[in-house]
Amino acid sequence: MAQLNLILTLPQGANTATSLGVEGFAWHRSPGSGKYFLGRTLFVDLALKEGKPAFKYFSEGDWRDAQADTSSALDSVAKGKRTKTAISNGSFNCTPIDSYQKVYLGKTGGELLELEKFGELAHFKAADAHEGMSPEEIAKAVGLPTQQKRVPRLYMVLAPIEFILLSNLTPEEYVWYATHRPGKVMRQVVFTELRADQSHLAAERVYESARADLTGKDNKKTKTIVTGECLSRVPFTAWVGYDREAPGGLYVGDREKVHLWRFPERIPRNWERAAG
Repeated sequence: MAQLNLILTLPQGANTATSLGVEGFAWHRSPGSGKYFLGRTLFVDLALKEGKPAFKYFSEGDWRDAQADTSSALDSVAKGKRTKTAISNGSFNCTPIDSYQKVYLGKTGGELLELEKFGELAHFKAADAHEGMSPEEIAKAVGLPTQQKRVPRLYMVLAPIEFILLSNLTPEEYVWYATHRPGKVMRQVVFTELRADQSHLAAERVYESARADLTGKDNKKTKTIVTGECLSRVPFTAWVGYDREAPGGLYVGDREKVHLWRFPERIPRNWERAAG
C-alpha cells in the first residue's frame, strides 16, 4: 500500500495528498522541480485514519466540499499518483489545529527541520472581548497570570495572513485577543516571537512610533509595523527559542487554547548551513 500523507503548507494555505513523504514533498517543491516554490515554508503533517482525514473540516458555508475533495485526493495517491491537491487555497482557516501531527520548517532548497511539540500552554475559559480591553483585563478575563511589567514584544504572524507587529500581550494573551477581538477576529492563528533587536524590519519612524503607542497608552495592545511576505524576510535564527535561549518557537492557537512547537535541543549542522 502506498505511503499516504496529507500536508498543509503555510503561509500558502493548501492541503496536498502525497506518497512522497514530507521530506520528498519538500524536495518536490524545491528548485529544479516543476512545482518550484520560492522562499521558506511551514509543512504540517495532518492526521489520517485508514486513508481518510482523521478530522472534520470547519464549515465554510458549503461553497466547497473540503472533506470529499480531500478524500478524493488521498484515493488518487493511494492508486499511484505522487501528489494530488486536496485544497488549493484557504485550507488553514478550515483545518483544525488539533489535526496537526508534525510540524516542519522548510527552506527554499527543500531542507527540513522537524519541530518538537511542547504541548498546550494555556486553555482559555469562556470570556467576551471588547475593543477597549487593557492587557491586564485580557489576562484576568481568560484566567492567565497578570504581568508585573510589560515590554513590547515583536511577533511575526504567518497565518491566516503574514504581518509583523509589536504587542504588549504575552503569546497566550495574543492568541486569545486575535481570536476574539471585534472586527478583526481570526478563527486560528500561527505566529512566532522574534528577537526584540529586529527593528530594521520596518522603517525606523514606523517602529519607534509603534513602540511609543504601546508604552504610552494603557489599553493599546498591538501595532502592526510590516505587512506581507514576512517569513522569507526573517532568518529562523531571529526566532525566539531558536537555540533554547528563551522559551519560544511556533505558537498555534484558536479560541480555546494555544500550543507551542519548539526547536529541537540540537539543531543539525546541515540545517544551519543550508541556504535560505
